Amino acid sequence: MDAEESSLIKYPCDFPIKIMGKSQNGFTQVVLGIVKTHAPDFNDAMMEVRLSKNGTYLSLTCTILATSRAQLDNLYQALHDHPKVMLVF
Repeated sequence: MDAEESSLIKYPCDFPIKIMGKSQNGFTQVVLGIVKTHAPDFNDAMMEVRLSKNGTYLSLTCTILATSRAQLDNLYQALHDHPKVMLVF
């Protein structure tokens, strides 16, 4: 049984990804660029943006159309590897 068959997720499906980082110039654009590399059909207008109480951190939620486990793994890895991204879940 391969990873796709053993997954609890049935593809394709809408899959929310939350990305957090410091509220700084360019953070949203960096995240959007990474997300669109792995999910080219992602609609920018669907990104939810929340600023922390003190304005220090920014939380972005991107709900993509996930097509495979490999796509999600690669997207999570690319986000995790970027120095501006502090947390991905």
